[in-house]
Amino acid sequence: MIDQARPIVLLLARIAVGVIFIVHGYQKFATMGIAGTTKFFESVGIPLAGVAAPAVATLEVVGGLALVAGAALPIVGTLLALNMVGAIVFVHGANGFGAGEGGYEFVLALAAASLAIGFSGGGAFALDRVLGRRGGAATVTA
Repeated sequence: MIDQARPIVLLLARIAVGVIFIVHGYQKFATMGIAGTTKFFESVGIPLAGVAAPAVATLEVVGGLALVAGAALPIVGTLLALNMVGAIVFVHGANGFGAGEGGYEFVLALAAASLAIGFSGGGAFALDRVLGRRGGAATVTA
């Protein structure tokens, strides 16, 4: 039963986490604008904010789309997790753990989910599986 559910559960996780990243990246382009995102990045001390802002926005949109599609999962999962580590270091870490206080709780969960999905093989309809890429697929035994 668990083996039959795993591919669907991974598909649902890929879609949910991917959509979260797509929305957050899109906000950096559309809502805040790259200029506003750059200004915010500068205010929190992110180095090379003018380069980092469009790079992060693009990573979040493209990476989110790749998660949804199940493409290049180990690479995308790792890059998105590193992106979230940067968010913890520069923005959320000083606010403590709780997401309600602007802490790193949610960002840490996104980092962990990105890695877990990235090295899971992607589940049902993952492009990596369709194309025959192993992509970190693991067999879990208990």
